[in-house]
Amino acid sequence: MERLVLHEYAASGNCYKVRLTAALLDLPLQRREYDILNGETRTPEFLAGVNANGRIPVLQAGDRFIPESNAACFYLADGSPLIPEDRFNRADMLRWMFWEQYNHEPNIATLRFWIAFVGEERLSDLQRAQLGPKRVAGEAALKLMDEHLTSRRFLVGDRLTLADIVLYAYTHVAEEGGFDLALFPAIGRWLERVAAEPGYLPMAA
Repeated sequence: MERLVLHEYAASGNCYKVRLTAALLDLPLQRREYDILNGETRTPEFLAGVNANGRIPVLQAGDRFIPESNAACFYLADGSPLIPEDRFNRADMLRWMFWEQYNHEPNIATLRFWIAFVGEERLSDLQRAQLGPKRVAGEAALKLMDEHLTSRRFLVGDRLTLADIVLYAYTHVAEEGGFDLALFPAIGRWLERVAAEPGYLPMAA
């Protein structure tokens, strides 16, 4: 595989997904940090050379660039046990990955960023108005996950897949956004199983 470089903001769960995937697969990954709070992903150099969308993470493989966290994870894991061989399970894994970006991340990750990194006192009026709806939607997402995990060890099939990795990233730090994970015991047991996987890398590592 080509030399891999992760353009990232280390505290981001989306960036952590890519690091965790690489760690579980024992793939060497160089890291380049950008301060998103100071606009370092909006510079002309970044926009022209890394991602015209001005966002991270971006996985660089040789001289090619892969924006979007879940696509980067898929690139790393392609051909590995993290992607099921069974056709249905593979599609189900993708279903959870799409759901994560549409239902989970916009609520749980956003509240974490606003509360833990921006600060509630510095939010705009529009952001303040969204706090309640995003909390309701985030709790609904956690409830759906908890119910699904009540009778199974992992989200898809009987072993860890990319579905677990991408949803673990922001779920395990959801309390930083004000969510109470004690209300979701099946999620708590699942988080412990993911963290016990060989090669597991903590977010702060």
